[in-house]
This record gives sequence, C-alpha cells and structure tokens, in this order.
Amino acid sequence: MKIIINTDGGSRGNPGEGAIGVVLSDEKGSVIKSYGEAIGFCTNNEAEYRALIFALKKAKAYFGKDKIKSYEIEVRSDSELLVNQINGKYKIQDERMGKLFLEVWNLRVELPKIKFTSIPREQNKLADKLVNDSFLVLQQKTLANR
Repeated sequence: MKIIINTDGGSRGNPGEGAIGVVLSDEKGSVIKSYGEAIGFCTNNEAEYRALIFALKKAKAYFGKDKIKSYEIEVRSDSELLVNQINGKYKIQDERMGKLFLEVWNLRVELPKIKFTSIPREQNKLADKLVNDSFLVLQQKTLANR
C-alpha cells in the first residue's frame, strides 16, 4: 500500500500566528483523512516543519505504528527548503530548525519506505486550504473574544 501525505504550514506575519494543513491520501489520490489547526506563534519555516511532524505522528496513529512500517510513504510539500533539508541537500543553519529536523529524523527512522518530494504550490491546494481555514477559525475566535 502507498500513502501520500501532503503537508503545508504558514505564518501570518512571519513570524506570527501559524497554522498547518495535512492530507493523508491513498495511491489513487482519494483523501483518507485531513487535518488543519492553528499552532501559535512561529515562522513560515517552523510551521512547515511542524506540519510534517504532525503528519508523521498522525499517520502512525491512524494506520498503526507497526503496520505503517510496511507501507510506501511519499510526503509532498511545496516548501523547497523543508524537502531539501530533509533530503540532505541543504544545510540547517538555524538552531530551532535543527531541533525540528531532529524530531522529523526520529519519526522517519521507523518508516523505511518514506520519501520526500517537493511539489508546486498548485499541487498542494487542499493542504493550503486547511492552513487558511485554520487562520479563519483563529481570526473568528479572536474577534469573538473581544
């Protein structure tokens, strides 16, 4: 079985309030599960990493920690920086990003058939929508609390 995981993260203000979007799909592109949520103050790059971390944890929980090890997993992101750092093509120079990278590394060790692919933003529309929807929910909550 192949699982496709699309991730996206964003920050309004960079740094500013952040949100993530994650979509788990089967190999035919049918959505199995999707998630979007506000994550608090962060940079765009931190939000991208946090979306990936969230996605890997949710995939393990949804499919089962042992069963997922036999699945082929393709993680797709429109963050060229994230994908190239995870694939070892770009160095990590920021200490905060290094900590997030290590968290991803520890999660991926248990997933022997995982690969990370950079995709154009146009191919990541659902994950991006989940990020933007999370910003809208956060904005509505902020206005309601005034």
